[in-house]
Amino acid sequence: MKPEFIKMALILGLLSCVGPFAIDMYLPAMPAMAEDFGAPVAASQLTLMSFFIAFGVCQLFYGPASDMFGRKPPLYFGLALFGITSVACAFAPSIEWLIALRFVQGVGAASVMSIPRAIIRDRYTGTEATRLMTTVMLVISISPMLAPLVGSALMAPFGWPAVFIAVAVAIAVSLVLTATVLPETLKPADRVPFRFGAMIRAFGTLFRDPGYMGLTLIGGMGMASFFAFLATASFLYTGHYGLTPTQFSLAFALNALGFFTSSQFAANLGERFGSVAVVKWAVGGFATGASLLCALFAAGFDSFPLLVGMLLVTNSFLGLVIPTSMVLSLDDYGPIAGTAAALGGTLQMVLGALAIAIVSRVFDGSPLPLLTTIATCALIALSLSLLTLRGAARAAAQA
Repeated sequence: MKPEFIKMALILGLLSCVGPFAIDMYLPAMPAMAEDFGAPVAASQLTLMSFFIAFGVCQLFYGPASDMFGRKPPLYFGLALFGITSVACAFAPSIEWLIALRFVQGVGAASVMSIPRAIIRDRYTGTEATRLMTTVMLVISISPMLAPLVGSALMAPFGWPAVFIAVAVAIAVSLVLTATVLPETLKPADRVPFRFGAMIRAFGTLFRDPGYMGLTLIGGMGMASFFAFLATASFLYTGHYGLTPTQFSLAFALNALGFFTSSQFAANLGERFGSVAVVKWAVGGFATGASLLCALFAAGFDSFPLLVGMLLVTNSFLGLVIPTSMVLSLDDYGPIAGTAAALGGTLQMVLGALAIAIVSRVFDGSPLPLLTTIATCALIALSLSLLTLRGAARAAAQA
């Protein structure tokens, strides 16, 4: 790989880590935080859902803003807001305040979701873009593997508020990297002046494109299944299976390992078989694994090794689905890459928040509500794949 390619992957990966870091490091703290505030499980899960709602919806503003002002100014604003509210979360006096502050935190964090995707599209397309996206994901893999362990280590001596202080420190490092190392990839001549009508027309064009919407929603259902896991895993692993926060962190890291390991093969598989084919076959594997896991637990096979092992396999298929579908959805929208990435990110985060809301209402401490949610997401993704990607596969074959 060229040095510039590696540098861009490292910077964008570290920048993109900040949002997941604020989620993953926080997971082991959720049971203790609920106990400290005297709040029910559902209320503590609302702190996660409020973050995801803002994280998703506000990408609609950062995407067009990055097309108008360049990629870096919206990043400065978002990271600054993210850092300030992270400190405020550490001193929240009640669960209600924490829910509200997590929403504002998500407003700032939304900047690191859509803008790095647009930066990738500014520089690369096709398999090169997929290669960069998967390399970025390799860097991001540090977060789900290490962040829960870091959160557990900080909780022991300092309590759960220390998690938010650590997030604020990570954001400060990201601001310095953005200012000193990250190049501005959108030239002034390529920037799009703000016209409300033009923005609405751009969104209309994207909504009417079945290929874009199909790929976006396929990736969104994959992310929704993972968000449902995020919202319930700490309670399931520590409550139902009796794991300590550190043991939960190790099990969570193992579940994430499959996703990020398989993602590194996405570009090579796309070059050999075509990216559309990779998405279709990987979605099929995801749906098969999730449905089988749900059926086994419904039949009474409640086993922790079985759960972790099957989730490892299922998440491995997601590691091929999500980066490849992200890149494919943006391929035809270079001039409005920021807007297209923002809309895609918003739809996916909203689906994730909806999955959290559903699983929070039905979660009873056992694995089956979570596994049913994951299997439902997987089967919807499979249906979308069969409905929307046939034409895309034919077009790719002809090309």
